[in-house]
Amino acid sequence: MARFCSLFSSSRGNCTYIGSPDAGILIDCGVSAKRIADTLSSVDVDVRSIRGIFITHEHTDHVAGLRVFASKHHIPVYSTPGTIRALDDLQASGTISLEPIDPQGMDACGMFIRPFSLSHDAAQPVGYSVETADGRRISVATDTGIVTEEILSAISGSDLVLLESNHDVGMLQTGPYPYSVKRRILSDKGHLCNDVCAETAVRLLESGTTRFCLAHLSRDNNMPRLAYQTTYSEMQLSGAAEGSDYLLRVAGGEPEMMVI
Repeated sequence: MARFCSLFSSSRGNCTYIGSPDAGILIDCGVSAKRIADTLSSVDVDVRSIRGIFITHEHTDHVAGLRVFASKHHIPVYSTPGTIRALDDLQASGTISLEPIDPQGMDACGMFIRPFSLSHDAAQPVGYSVETADGRRISVATDTGIVTEEILSAISGSDLVLLESNHDVGMLQTGPYPYSVKRRILSDKGHLCNDVCAETAVRLLESGTTRFCLAHLSRDNNMPRLAYQTTYSEMQLSGAAEGSDYLLRVAGGEPEMMVI
């Protein structure tokens, strides 16, 4: 029985739990170690059951609590060689030991974790697809400006996908951000907008995915209801009915443990 919980999800911090009743992993540690530990406890996960931390990339909202949390709880940390070098350069790893993940994937606490490349302005960013012991598959795909065929292939057929729905293009274009920041977000190495997220969700539904969690919403350029409605409407146009064909959630609010 696979368990999934988006503990934190926004431009201010990201951390995701995937596991079983006995053990699990974290993907990213983008808030303080105390907040992560407290939130794990609030969803009935013992911090001592965390067997590994898998980092997507080196940006602060994904690693802010990594050094303290990993060292305090003696948890191994894995990422790509490029991300490890970037963390070392930023002195964000401290005394913890970071180990490169095999591009073909690796085993951890009875699960198989496979990385896949993303398109983002970081050293070597990846998402992760996690196969649990009971044959379920959960994928995390955030912080990417586009959805490549490689990304789609990696996450297609997953039971659940945490998928970026970062911004509404209209809100971003008319908002207060400097032009250079807007151009970065809208670029192929920026963040995924609501419309592309919705189109991707329909393709994933066609591949067999039935649970979707919209993630990494911008506080300034999006709203949870808008992100939800964009994907919901696209699903409706495809003929799919929420509740019977799929489940749709928006991450970033109160953490909710999902059992698959």
